[in-house]
Formats: sequence, C-alpha cells, structure tokens
Amino acid sequence: MFTKQTLTAFVGALAMASAKTISASDEYPSAAEIASAQASVLPYSPVSNVKGLAFNRFAQIWIENTDYSTAAADANFAKLAKEGILLTNYFALTHPSEPNYCASAAGDNFGMDNDDFHQLPANISTLADLFDTKKIAWGEYQEDMPYAGYQGYRYPESGSNEYVRKHNPLVLFDSVTNDAVRPRQIKNFTTFYEDLKHESIPQYMFITPNMTNDAHDSDITVAGDFLARFVPPLLKNEYFSKDTLILVTFDETDTYADPNRVYSFLVGGAVPEHLKGTTDDTFYTHYSIIASLSANWGLPSLGRWDCGANLLKLVAEKTGYTNWEVDTDNLYINETYPGPLSDGDYSTYEPLWPVPATSGKCSAGHGIADIVKTTWKGHEATYNYNSPIPYNSNSGTNVGVKYWRTIKGKKVEHST
Repeated sequence: MFTKQTLTAFVGALAMASAKTISASDEYPSAAEIASAQASVLPYSPVSNVKGLAFNRFAQIWIENTDYSTAAADANFAKLAKEGILLTNYFALTHPSEPNYCASAAGDNFGMDNDDFHQLPANISTLADLFDTKKIAWGEYQEDMPYAGYQGYRYPESGSNEYVRKHNPLVLFDSVTNDAVRPRQIKNFTTFYEDLKHESIPQYMFITPNMTNDAHDSDITVAGDFLARFVPPLLKNEYFSKDTLILVTFDETDTYADPNRVYSFLVGGAVPEHLKGTTDDTFYTHYSIIASLSANWGLPSLGRWDCGANLLKLVAEKTGYTNWEVDTDNLYINETYPGPLSDGDYSTYEPLWPVPATSGKCSAGHGIADIVKTTWKGHEATYNYNSPIPYNSNSGTNVGVKYWRTIKGKKVEHST
C-alpha cells in the first residue's frame, strides 16, 4: 500500500531516475537547462520519527558575516535569544564563508580558504551518511534556489545575488550529488512551506536565507527583520515546534582579527521551560553540532573534528558526557590550515586529503561510521581528532591551546 511519502518518492523517481554531478565547466547552466529542470525535477520530502535524547527534530539557520557585539545589539536577535538559550562561547571555524559551511557537513574544511566552486570527492562522508544509518529524514532549504538539487554557482546567474552554492553545505559533496535521491532533498523555501503544510518536514534541516536576508548583501537589521518574520510563526506551530531544537548562528565574524566567536542561540519546543532566557558558556564550534546530532540520535562519528567536539549541554546531560573547558584567551580559530582546497599559502604545502580516524571513541559515544572505516581502512589519521579544538602543527594554527575537564574530582588537562 502506498503512503503519501512512498507515492511521492515513486513519482519523483519517474521524474528523475538518476542524478549526475555536474562538471566545473557547467557551473553556470543555461536558461534552457534551468527551465527544463524546473519543469521536471520533483523535490523529495521524506519523513521519519526516530526518537532523540534531547530533541526529535533539529533545524539550524545560518546568518552571515557579523561580529558578536553587532548581532547582540540588534533588537530582533536579542528578543529571540531571550526565548531560548544564548550560547555565549560558540565559535566559527575560519574565513571566508564556504569553508565553514563545508565543515558543518563533513567535519573538516580540507584547507579551503576561498569561496570557489568546489566538488569534494565521493570518498568524503557527510552528515547524510550518518543520518542514513538510522533512516533519519534530512533536508536543506535554500531560499531562492531555482529547483531541488540545483548545482550551479549562483542564481540568478547575473545581477543581484539571491542563492549561492557556497552557502549550501551538502551540494558541495559528490557523495550527495552522485545519488539519485539525495539532491532532491536540497530544496527551496517554497518547498519548505509546502512541506510544513503537508506535515512532511524532515528531522534535520539546514536553512539558508538568501543573500539579502542573511545579512551578506545587506546588514544585521535586515537579517533581524527576516528572523522576526520567519521564526516566531514556527515556534507557534505545534507540528513544527514540538520537540524541535532550532539553532540560529553565524557562519563567521565580520572582523577577521577577532577570535571568531559568533552570536548563537537555541529556541524551540525542545528547550525546557526553566532554561528559557538563560545563557550557556560551554565552548562550542560548528563541529559541536555534528557531534550533538550523533549523540542525540545514537549515530556514529565522521571521525574528523566532530569526533572530539563538545556536545550541546542539553545533549551532554542526557548522555553523561563531560564537556571540555577551553582556554579561549589564546584561541585564534579563524585561520584555515593546510589542505587540498587551499588557494593561498597552503595550496601546495599539504595537498593530500586528511585521513579521518577509523577507530576509537568519540564524544558522541557511538564510534566511527562503518562507511568511514571501510573507505579509509589501513590509513593513519592525520590529526588527533579527539581534541575539541581543530589545530595544525605544521602551520601552527591553534597549537598550544589548553583544554581540560574534571572527572570524578580529577582534573585532566591537555593542549593542542
């Protein structure tokens, strides 16, 4: 018997039996190609109901290029933060934008120090692989994306920016775009409201406003106005908000000389009533979100910088995990280290793809994903991924930063 979801998948398969990763030379599809895809590609909206420890649904909304103090001074951001938990010690990872988005999906930015057109090879695993281990429905919603799974560099292809590929995490990975179904789970805001109406919202969402609403081509006031229109109705929607945790954060600061601490807060029905209007000063990075999702749903790790990342306190308390405290006075977490995607000083210094951990225990508590262990079998991990702070000893990035925690009355101290 066909359910609404299986029927949607069946019809969608007829419309797009296979997907193909485009080549870099096709980063600007023709108007005819875009129109054809708009008429034929059907978005795919799977649903699931895998119970989590601290939340059953997670959405993250990313805003752009704003210093902590600037965001904190905006009335709309401050008002929303008071409805949940303000994360006062949350850090982005580097500059510019794209490596932060990349890292949010794969646990590494692979030396990316640019906003170029990138296609990461199929042996790089992502959040999508973790979710698939328990059939957790996921989706991305990208405002003004012309059709589901669009792989072009931007849209429209001339004039003002609206949608840009560099703000779309999962479309960067061949392991996603080579798949027949996964690209159709990367959709636009029109589909978001259709999914909301039909109660087919996935359990994980990455939400990217367009280049005006995310403050990139405007300012924090415009972004605050957008959030004031977008988020409160979702919080009042019982279907959406129940047991849902929403993270509002920024990809990076505007001032590169700053330590890259970004304004971030949690809201939604999964926030306990007694914690609304409070602050949390636990050290977090964008990698903490991958680790927290894994811990919440009992998923494995990607074996990269998500492995040692601190868990959101709401999740850590459910699992009994003790987060690390970090000496942020000496933290400079806004420089990309050597890697194969660097255009700058490191472009030839370390061209090899970093190898993830394939064994050991990570903060999420469920080991390394089988696909990672199989793909990288026999190779030694490039870094000590048990560190809550990404670092690189060759470039000196974040080397010497101290971190510690106290377990059973004993202080355990390390440094990168």
